[in-house]
Amino acid sequence: MNVKLLRIITGEEVLAEVLSEDEKTITLQNGLVVLPNANGVGFAPWATVISKENKEITLSRDHLVYVVECDDSVQDKYESIFGTIVKPETKKLIL
Repeated sequence: MNVKLLRIITGEEVLAEVLSEDEKTITLQNGLVVLPNANGVGFAPWATVISKENKEITLSRDHLVYVVECDDSVQDKYESIFGTIVKPETKKLIL
């Protein structure tokens, strides 16, 4: 999965799988809005949940502030939500 964090000019930070991109557009699916909470950050469904087709959204790069790679732990969480392979959580020892 090619998961990236995007900041849209509206101020939203969206975590989504990038399907394709070029100089003018970027096409996404399974977008989640990143929301700060007491534990760090949480996720909420983005526009794809309420769109009629519920598949992909193509954004103009003119509407993006930045597009960056996300942290491995964030990508793992995203993949546990949308991925077909479920990764088991690693057990931690209490010493």
